[in-house]
Amino acid sequence: MIEIYTDGAASGNPGPGGYGVILRSGAHYKELSGGFRLTTNNRMELLAVIVGLNTIKKPGAQVTIYSDSKYVVDSVEKKWVFGWVKKGFKDKKNKDLWIRFLTVYKLHEVKFIWIKGHNDHPENERCDVLAVAASRNRNSLEIDFEFEAEKNKNTLL
Repeated sequence: MIEIYTDGAASGNPGPGGYGVILRSGAHYKELSGGFRLTTNNRMELLAVIVGLNTIKKPGAQVTIYSDSKYVVDSVEKKWVFGWVKKGFKDKKNKDLWIRFLTVYKLHEVKFIWIKGHNDHPENERCDVLAVAASRNRNSLEIDFEFEAEKNKNTLL
């Protein structure tokens, strides 16, 4: 059984953003984070889940993901994302990340649990600290190419 705790952050939304992830399985514990120069909170929430799942080496793992993102949790647990796939993600944001998510999601037995954010949940609070710190680390912010390309395309229209 693997537990993954996730959080995403963005200052400005869009703006600089980051994700934080904690993986725990028995005595094993790992923290991951990363930041981007221009992105959204929802993208970082979803990317945190993707990064967590991508870290699992063996397929077929039983995974519980704890997230404070209704966007992510409801999209999967209420099966909305599977309807979006059938419609080619028409008029849906973050198609690139949802496709990445679905690729890694199907490798494991995953269930989501929504937790209220900023409610003194230790792992959620730690993920928030990781995400915010990553978003503020100006020297190592990556480029969210898909988001910036889409944003530029919409600006030119």
